Amino acid sequence: MSQHSAGILLFRRQHGKLEVLLVHPGGPFWAKRDLGAWSIPKGLDDSTEDPLQAALRELKEETGLTVQGSPIALGEFRQPSGKIIYAWALEHDFDVTRLVSNTFPLEWPKGSGKVHQFPEVDRAAWFEVEEAKRRILEGQVPIIDKLVAALARQGEPQPGAA
Repeated sequence: MSQHSAGILLFRRQHGKLEVLLVHPGGPFWAKRDLGAWSIPKGLDDSTEDPLQAALRELKEETGLTVQGSPIALGEFRQPSGKIIYAWALEHDFDVTRLVSNTFPLEWPKGSGKVHQFPEVDRAAWFEVEEAKRRILEGQVPIIDKLVAALARQGEPQPGAA
């Protein structure tokens, strides 16, 4: 049975360009990784929880942000690990300096017996589409592509077009 995650891809328009919000995972494993390490705010959904509600909860847990609006359903995206991500997009601005993330305990260094608390997300940033596709985990690139296609169907300008 596959694990399922649910997430929200926030987007905004700055100076005529489409930008998406990505988060960087916290903890020592990810500390020195950048390209191909970022993600949409997401997390595991409970089988009893509505996936959209799980996505909104995870957004709050990872960023501190509560949003309202009509999310755009982007679909299901199978990851290389086999996990499936249910993703939505929502236009909403967010001041990344106001990031507040839940924490998790981890023995570090491994085998030391010392347990530290690490943030689920250590930073967030807005990226234009092409840069976001370089930064995000490879399996999540199609989520960004799906957002761009959905906005194009709605008559939105293409990314990078002024």
